[in-house]
Amino acid sequence: MTAVLSHFFAYVGRLRWIRRWGLMRNAIEENVATHSWEVAVLAHALAIIRNRHFGGDVNPETVATAALYHDATEVITGDMPTPVKYHSQVMREAFRDIEHKASDELLTLLPESLRSDFAPYIQESRWSPDVVQLVKAADRLSALLKCEAEIQAGNREFEPAAQQIRKRLEQEGLREVEYFLKVFAPSYSQPLDHLLGG
Repeated sequence: MTAVLSHFFAYVGRLRWIRRWGLMRNAIEENVATHSWEVAVLAHALAIIRNRHFGGDVNPETVATAALYHDATEVITGDMPTPVKYHSQVMREAFRDIEHKASDELLTLLPESLRSDFAPYIQESRWSPDVVQLVKAADRLSALLKCEAEIQAGNREFEPAAQQIRKRLEQEGLREVEYFLKVFAPSYSQPLDHLLGG
């Protein structure tokens, strides 16, 4: 087998240089790579919680892998702030088209023999409804945790975003998200000494 040079992972590795929350003053900087890792961890947890407590039958590893790549196209598009991306129907449709094209372009960076293995994770259009639901919920949950950390650091600019995200999560009413918010989220605001003390 002849190996052809691929830039895919070098490209994806550059997600660490793309800042999130670009139009807002941040006390705590966040990049797309760090965010993607957190969303993968949260999505994996939500899938397990759904299976264990709420009669779900989803594959947590599939959900986690999709979450890991959910913003991979931002290495091409950059991070578009949510208020801009969803400003109007025209903006939503235009950005959705750009994201589809970016995912196709990203896949072409892989050796052809590997494209079909990565496509189900990079192309959201191939995700099952359960995967879409859990990854989107984990993405919102990650954003809520970020907003609450900013507020705790004294940055009130994130208060409206936190309220909007929490309201959206409540409207969606996913029991695994409610469980996470009750069981795990309160610890995020605790100092390290309290976490170590049990």
